[in-house]
Amino acid sequence: MDLSKILSITGKPGLYKVATQAKNGIIVESLVDGKKFTAFSNERMSSLEEISIFSQTEDIPLKDIFKSFFDKYEGKASISHKSDNETLKKVFEEVVPDYDSERVYISDIKKVIQWYNLLAEKEMLNFEEETEEVKPEKTADDSETSKPEKKKKKIVE
Repeated sequence: MDLSKILSITGKPGLYKVATQAKNGIIVESLVDGKKFTAFSNERMSSLEEISIFSQTEDIPLKDIFKSFFDKYEGKASISHKSDNETLKKVFEEVVPDYDSERVYISDIKKVIQWYNLLAEKEMLNFEEETEEVKPEKTADDSETSKPEKKKKKIVE
């Protein structure tokens, strides 16, 4: 799942997908209604890849929090971000038990849950590719050094 192409724009509700580069900004598409418009460079935009949540130990990337929600709710939407504050805190604490409750405000929790629900609704949360093992790529140097090792192993066996 690549969150680097999904943006939050300050002052605008919802999330936006980067469509293309424009002369004086970028063209984005709203995930809520599909409308496209130019987001200018003077607007404050944050990629979801860059956002993290405070915890008791270290900051937790938003991607990891979405993964926890995805696992808990089996890829389906969570509770509504419009639920009462105590319910939201309780659910967030179940999903992210070590979040820093003093530095993470209820508005942050609402936003994370709203974003998760939107991405889940649009089926944009895909964690399968991360679970596959990544094999290191062999270069020309690796293949030359690995051949003699194989011969050595055969001799030893």
